[in-house]
Amino acid sequence: MAQREITDFNGIVMLRKDYRERDMLVKILTDRFGKKMFFIRGARKKGFRLAAAILPFTHGTFVGNIRDEGLSFINTAKEYRQWQTISQDITLNAYATYILSLVDAAFPDGQPLERWYEQTDLALRYIDDGFDPQIITNIMEVQLLQIFGVAPRLESCVVCQRTDLPLDYSQSYGGLLCQQHWSLDPYRFHASARAIYLLRLFSVIDLRKLNSITVKAATKQELRRMLDRIYQDSVGLSLKSKHFIDEMAKWDDLLKP
Repeated sequence: MAQREITDFNGIVMLRKDYRERDMLVKILTDRFGKKMFFIRGARKKGFRLAAAILPFTHGTFVGNIRDEGLSFINTAKEYRQWQTISQDITLNAYATYILSLVDAAFPDGQPLERWYEQTDLALRYIDDGFDPQIITNIMEVQLLQIFGVAPRLESCVVCQRTDLPLDYSQSYGGLLCQQHWSLDPYRFHASARAIYLLRLFSVIDLRKLNSITVKAATKQELRRMLDRIYQDSVGLSLKSKHFIDEMAKWDDLLKP
């Protein structure tokens, strides 16, 4: 079936690009149909009636024609709002863009995302509300690993299943090794107990129940290095949005007194 009837759906504007002289292509993460690319006729014209509804980091309820193949179409937007804090802050903008890029890379277009729509919506909402953007992003990174086909074992030691000894992460063994088996992998992460604890916590935490979370700067740097290695070596993913975050970190280092 090439197309469906006109229907309502919730969505998050992921990205958009100019198309022809007056039009736009807008990719929206939808709650029922996964990621869809929409053709927006006349979107670049001054005074276009849906201009605010298709701004980046806008979420709301849309009415449109969802097609199984090719481009879909939006008729109108019932209610919508832009995450203002994200849109106005370059750092928050970068992390939100990276989260959307991860979701874009993890799922094929048109595949219903089930809980991942809500997960993405919550992550962006938390960032907009002032939660630490790196920590929210790290939670998404850890929980998306399984979608990328990398499911590290974080419940216990992969060899003996013990949890009562200090643990460390091993890329070679695809999960945690207890202290008794550290000798099996001299290239394990040599991570701190706190970083390993948070890595394990992030794998099971329910974003719907998150109240607050505070992490020291040194531990955040350690988490960043760990997840970078996992994504580079095990997932094999390199995103421009992540590179921009890395470049921003270098700017911060240069500006430090």
